[in-house]
Amino acid sequence: MKTRITELFQIKYPIIQGGMHYVGLAELASAVSNAGGLGIITALTQKTPEQLAKEIARCREMTDQPFGVNLTFLPTFSAPPYPEYIDAIKQGGVRIVETAGRNPEPYMGPLKDAGIKVFHKCTSIRHALKAQQIGCDAVTVDGFECGGHPGEDDIPNMILLPRAADELAIPTIASGGMANGRSLVAALALGSEGISMGTRFVATQEAPVHENVKRAIVNSTELDTRLIMRGLRNTERVLNNAGVERLLEIEREKGNNLRIEDIIDQVAGVYPKVMRDGLLDSGAWSCGMVAGLIHDVPSVKALIDDIIDEAKTLIGARLRSMLDATSVDKPNQSCVEDVLR
Repeated sequence: MKTRITELFQIKYPIIQGGMHYVGLAELASAVSNAGGLGIITALTQKTPEQLAKEIARCREMTDQPFGVNLTFLPTFSAPPYPEYIDAIKQGGVRIVETAGRNPEPYMGPLKDAGIKVFHKCTSIRHALKAQQIGCDAVTVDGFECGGHPGEDDIPNMILLPRAADELAIPTIASGGMANGRSLVAALALGSEGISMGTRFVATQEAPVHENVKRAIVNSTELDTRLIMRGLRNTERVLNNAGVERLLEIEREKGNNLRIEDIIDQVAGVYPKVMRDGLLDSGAWSCGMVAGLIHDVPSVKALIDDIIDEAKTLIGARLRSMLDATSVDKPNQSCVEDVLR
């Protein structure tokens, strides 16, 4: 399947594994890349640049296909040593970086000088346009459905994706609500050049997380996520649990006087407890509404193969059958066939 994203990243299928804390390790990233997608190692899960270098080397032992690194720029007073993390990425021979969080412009020079392709995670058109202006090669567009931070505009992908396609010259990647072949075909129809999946890849056999996490996602529906930290303008979509209920109660009690310190126990240091130890009620951990579409825990290869097979069937059979055969012009039909190859 050929799109601008497959050509940009030199991958077989336009399917990307989003960066996820304590999930984006070599086991998952290599499995996604080996299956034809683009696997992503999450840099800040590694506590030091030296540990990131070792994780990159470990991934290289597991795949000879392209993979990337997620680098999230945090709004903290004591920022991680980003230049050193970037150096570990360069020295490891990684040539694709997904940036997220704050504006990556201060670090674009070193990344681009190293020949690294950069795509930035955005939740609004204005942020996507800024990413294009500073030299990003592509953007991931996160709709309101996504797990993690959906921004503050609350715009779902049915509106956000075509708006992005209309406004941007660089290719866009759809994120939020992506799980299967229908998701991929819908994203392509709305103007994107590929999809990024987070929650769906957590519920796979190779995801290096506790089985409790995978079962929780499979057993959840689209009604089981909650939005937290809205009053702090740091909205996050998380899976509901006892820790999240405690957090929401604190938010209701504090109202407009809420400070991050009031809920720090429910949001800080949660991921290792959940992802590694399986203690689901420890606090807030990201999960998308797409949980309602996830009913199994397949291998990564089986998942990606199924997505591509379903997409081909939808494009080549179901959608084509809806057209009046006498009105199908040959050039357009040939374009569809080219995409399916």
